[in-house]
Amino acid sequence: MNEIKIFCPATVANLSCGFDIIGLCLEGIGDEMIFRKKEAPGITITQITGADLPYETSKNVSGVAAQALVDHLQLDYGFEIEIHKKIKVGSGIGSSAASAAGAVYGINVLAGNPLTKKELVPFSMIGEAIASGSLHADNVAPALLGGFSLIRGYEPLDLINIESPSELHVVVIHPHIEVKTSEARAVLPKEVPLKSAITQWGNVAGLVAGLYTEDYDLIGRSAVDVIVEPARKNLIPHFEELKQSALENGALNSGISGSGPSIFALCKGNQVAEKVKDKFNELGKEFYTSFDVHCSKVNNTGVVII
Repeated sequence: MNEIKIFCPATVANLSCGFDIIGLCLEGIGDEMIFRKKEAPGITITQITGADLPYETSKNVSGVAAQALVDHLQLDYGFEIEIHKKIKVGSGIGSSAASAAGAVYGINVLAGNPLTKKELVPFSMIGEAIASGSLHADNVAPALLGGFSLIRGYEPLDLINIESPSELHVVVIHPHIEVKTSEARAVLPKEVPLKSAITQWGNVAGLVAGLYTEDYDLIGRSAVDVIVEPARKNLIPHFEELKQSALENGALNSGISGSGPSIFALCKGNQVAEKVKDKFNELGKEFYTSFDVHCSKVNNTGVVII
């Protein structure tokens, strides 16, 4: 193949208790990218729609990730990339991660699939670092692999992919307000009481166990954040009201998606998810000038050719 078009899904990271180590992949929400082989070496970004992003390869998340993979594979030809953003930048649902994951996937396919999706994760992390300022995989890994990704460690990268329970749905409200990642990082506590750490460790373990056993009640009572959410929730106007509305309408639990401003709710079954979506839409009109609401099953496939 000399040209492909791909879909790069949005993601939800942290899932409350799993700060920087857990993320999931969403269905139906994502960017589209087009890749073409060219004779001349190097990466050229030829078109960007939906966002004001740099065309210069070294300053673009997709360009940096793609170049890292090309350098690793020592290819003597190059690629043109079109980026069509459908995930709003700064939304908290993995906009930069979708670009980075899509870039390495597209290059890999046109190069004959020399690497597995899992082997592509470190190269997507290099691109993601341009946007976030650090190497982390809790968005790029689920975007590539689908389902849930658990990052047990980074040195070396130790990544576990977990398929989603069949009835698990996710509802996300994205208020069109800005929460800078640097600001969200700055409010985090520098030290954590041992009691809080023990609670959080138990919650992470419970969430993972709940995913493997499809125990929805366990998932709900484990997806609780006693460390990061209390520090960040004041950055998102009306967070508490939206979270409470999700719980009152049957959600298993609710929290901040990534560093915000999006808020997610985990739900068992489409009927509950639709109720939560309707309530988020109702409150969104009351609280915000502009917002989006997404309702999705967990996407167990990740980035794909379309």
